[in-house]
Amino acid sequence: MELLANPENWTALITLTALEIVLGVDNVVFISVLTQKLPRGQQDRARTVGLALAMGTRILLLLTLAAIAALTAPLLTVLGQEFSGRDVILIAGGLFLLGKSTVEIHESLEGGGEGGPPAASRAASFASVIVQILLLDIVFSLDSVITAVGMAKEVAVMVAAIVIAVLVMLVASGPIATFVGRHPTVKMLALSFLLLIGMSLVADGFGLHIPKEYLYFAMGFSVFVELLNLRIRGGGAEPVHLRPTPEAELER
Repeated sequence: MELLANPENWTALITLTALEIVLGVDNVVFISVLTQKLPRGQQDRARTVGLALAMGTRILLLLTLAAIAALTAPLLTVLGQEFSGRDVILIAGGLFLLGKSTVEIHESLEGGGEGGPPAASRAASFASVIVQILLLDIVFSLDSVITAVGMAKEVAVMVAAIVIAVLVMLVASGPIATFVGRHPTVKMLALSFLLLIGMSLVADGFGLHIPKEYLYFAMGFSVFVELLNLRIRGGGAEPVHLRPTPEAELER
């Protein structure tokens, strides 16, 4: 009861929830792009599992604050520059995001290669999507958890903020995925955002911190311009259809 009666906890909960939602936007975009490679019957389940993994990862990190503190200690030195465990994770995650986004752009515009047997391809596709979501959840969770630890004193408040934020993202993920899939230019814009985020993660891992306000302004302005383009275009010409991935072709 003391926890609920303290107005500071309520202020921290509201502020932290809003920040968690903002920090989780890139995660939702990444999940939306990845799950579009699956048959439609599996997309909702993959998004739900992906966001549930994101929530579980963040809560698990919160409950192991000592391990998070250890991640900031120097782990190795390369050419006179020290790298902590967090730096290594950010660099690896950023490189993965850069590579994955580039592959997704290539497959969308140039088309994928030949797939294997339908049943095996579908099973492998769902499993690979979940594994990729889990890996990026770990990277995205680091900044989220570090922000939570810096803003709130009570672990219960941090956990509540994460749960509320994930529930909001879960509700929004469906419409976002539908909108991204319906408009090819929006999908390319989303993939370019992932390239931008990947670059910022790598830079952060090397000690070159880029304020997230700059990134979110660039992304927000791009979305604003794209929405103007879509509104001006209206229901005119038929949009260009991107090449389907092998997994999407299996659904036909």
